[in-house]
Amino acid sequence: MRVGAFVLAAQFPGQGQGEALHRAVRTAEVAEEAGLDSVWIAEHHFVPYGVCPSAVTLAALMLGRTRRLRVGTAVSVLPSTHPVALGEQAALLHLTSEGRFTLGVGRGGPWVDLEVFGGGLDAYENRFPQDLDLLRRWLAEPRVGTAAGPGTVPGEKTAGMRAAGARYGFREVAVVPRPSEALDAEGKGPEVIVACTSPASVRLAAERGLPMLLGMHCGDEDKAAMVGLWRRTARAAGRSPEAAHVSAGVCQLADRTADARETLLKAMPGWLKQGLDAHVTVDGRQRTMRDPVAYTELLCDLHPVGTPELAADRLAATSERTGITRFALLTEGSGDLAATEENLRRLGAEVVPALG
Repeated sequence: MRVGAFVLAAQFPGQGQGEALHRAVRTAEVAEEAGLDSVWIAEHHFVPYGVCPSAVTLAALMLGRTRRLRVGTAVSVLPSTHPVALGEQAALLHLTSEGRFTLGVGRGGPWVDLEVFGGGLDAYENRFPQDLDLLRRWLAEPRVGTAAGPGTVPGEKTAGMRAAGARYGFREVAVVPRPSEALDAEGKGPEVIVACTSPASVRLAAERGLPMLLGMHCGDEDKAAMVGLWRRTARAAGRSPEAAHVSAGVCQLADRTADARETLLKAMPGWLKQGLDAHVTVDGRQRTMRDPVAYTELLCDLHPVGTPELAADRLAATSERTGITRFALLTEGSGDLAATEENLRRLGAEVVPALG
């Protein structure tokens, strides 16, 4: 079982953005010191829910600050970036980190980001599969093209044509740097995982044989159902039914479970209300907002929040019920740097060894 930290770079009420980012970087440094397996970095735009706007950029810094830790994006929002640009960045991190980088991608939400970055609502609603396939081609092939571009000699044969409904079209170009050139990564490109929140996204990932990242709002029963759907779909597509999926959750440790819950119930509702209220939809659609206190209580009920013994039992139970063996746990729920560092150290010293 592999346990890592989920980094939101959350800006709690009364905190500055620099403070949130400093806590995020320290999470990676302390996670490595504590013996955790990985850190997973979230990406958000224009909201205090999380103040990291580029998960791959922060991943580069964290890879440079660590020597053993695996660093992944959870996730890079594909509709807000060009798949080739993201592929180039992923290849660069894969090569320079000796294979310690994982690229997690997702659709994101119907937020104003789509307007600012020019993708539009269509990129969110319809184009994610094509963008994902273009990204994967970039990470696997020596040359990639989707259509004849400006300057192509008339009548000259081109390497590919724009697929029906595709978002991008360009002449064939060389992939530089090539992920397969990594010195210590067995000639493979970076691992790619997909954030899945619906049956459609589960099927999309399974048909491509890509592991899933499952959200912290889901309980074991929901995650087990999604893993089951993934396996059935993968088999039907001729893929292996096994993959190293990742379960996101919350972890807060204390000598008494009541104290761990109290820590989160004091800090998280204010952050959730401030952060979630700041999201603006691109098309003015109405959103149903979670009650911040009720949502915090739900997270405490679902995840390893309590004594180290309770935490180890919950992680083991989730793994047994779902088949998931990788965890990305939010450890900054107190909003306090010192408490976050202590939480990470206790996770590494008192919970991970109990999992075997």
